[in-house]
Amino acid sequence: MARIYGLETEYGLAHTPGADQRRIGPEEIARYLFRPVVEWGRSSNVFLPNGSRLYLDVGSHPEYATAECDSLTDLLTQDRAGEALMIDLLEQAQSSIDADGVGGRIHMVKNNTDAAGNSYGSHENFLIRRNLDFNRLTSVLLPFLVSRQLLVGAGAIIPTKSSFHPDEEVSADDKMFGLSARSDVMWEGLSSATTRSRPIINARDEPHADSEKYRRLHVIVGDSSMSTATSALKIGSAILILDLIEQGARIPEHGLRHPVRDIRLVARDLTGSVPLERTDGSTITPLRLLADYRDRAQVIVDSGDHSLGDDSTAFYVIDLWTRMLDSVESQDFTAVEHEIDWVMKKALIDRALARGIDDIADPRIHRLDIAYHDITPATGLFPKLERAGVAKCLVPAEAAQRAKDRAPATTRAAIRGEFVRAAHAARRDYTVDWVHLRLNDEAGRAVALKDPFESTHPQAEALIAGL
Repeated sequence: MARIYGLETEYGLAHTPGADQRRIGPEEIARYLFRPVVEWGRSSNVFLPNGSRLYLDVGSHPEYATAECDSLTDLLTQDRAGEALMIDLLEQAQSSIDADGVGGRIHMVKNNTDAAGNSYGSHENFLIRRNLDFNRLTSVLLPFLVSRQLLVGAGAIIPTKSSFHPDEEVSADDKMFGLSARSDVMWEGLSSATTRSRPIINARDEPHADSEKYRRLHVIVGDSSMSTATSALKIGSAILILDLIEQGARIPEHGLRHPVRDIRLVARDLTGSVPLERTDGSTITPLRLLADYRDRAQVIVDSGDHSLGDDSTAFYVIDLWTRMLDSVESQDFTAVEHEIDWVMKKALIDRALARGIDDIADPRIHRLDIAYHDITPATGLFPKLERAGVAKCLVPAEAAQRAKDRAPATTRAAIRGEFVRAAHAARRDYTVDWVHLRLNDEAGRAVALKDPFESTHPQAEALIAGL
């Protein structure tokens, strides 16, 4: 079977001034960062020759939305291409800041919260069929998403207690290591809102495709992953669950009675043993729930009836899923110590605490947490772990570099990318979105790419040939 999916990642910006230098804020950093983007595309919101979208989001967050992918390998590569593009912009911005005499060093972090507690997202998009019962899908999927952080959370220093309502105040003095900081800013299981009443699943119906055939599932609860292995398990496991649902697998449809409470409880239990109450009154632990989902996913991986793109990747997802469950149950994480973000980050923090830092709330621990997510080549901690072979990397650097300029060949992103490249080379005025290609001339010629599975399109090819 086939499926289209993609990732949207927002990045945080910060500046470390030198001695006697002023600190500049995210807005000023963003102006430097997007200067070459605006020079290239005359906008801070552009589609690129690799089919992706790059823009400046609310709050001065650079955001990269991958091109549409129909294989997990392509998605991991496109996500890494986004990081490579951001690093290119970062290095150019640093040169401009130095030339202007501002000084200091700018940083870009691939995480989900800033020092003030503001949250920004890592959103997953999955194409689903319009005839699928959306209510059934969400009732099956929500317990999985609430529990999934046990497998693929980024790890974070979070308050030992959390509020269960946006207006409820809870003391943040006592801190602990938890699975995810993102869990504490979720307020509903399903909603069309995105900010104050932020849901686990966003229900806004924007298919970016033929609306009679397709719908887009927009999941906004996930953490940004530094590890490509963690990304593979995060996205791969979700795709397999969607495959099961669309194939009509007999998955228990008992939802969670308190998903907002439960997502916070799961984030604070590294053993996966906290009981979650279901709508039928029974309880189940995250560990048992994820094991049940894994067993069902194993069946379709063994049969080859999945939408991950190739069997070797699917087998890797199931293998890592299994090793992670075994590690949580035994509390021995040796088998996943180079692959899972929260496991790697916790090991670093534990070592720092063992070297004499007495309190997990110590600012040095906070700096370590942020450094883990810093993609800045000179200062980022995770890139150093990868270079040292301590963190597994599933995407060769050469593949990520190629993907900066080339879209996946098997989806409509290939057509979009070629149009952008050709129109830009011809110096033609054009407009692009996820579905439409348009030349802004007197004829106003336009093409709609309603089927994201189509990598060829005669009308679009004729439009490109005429440039």
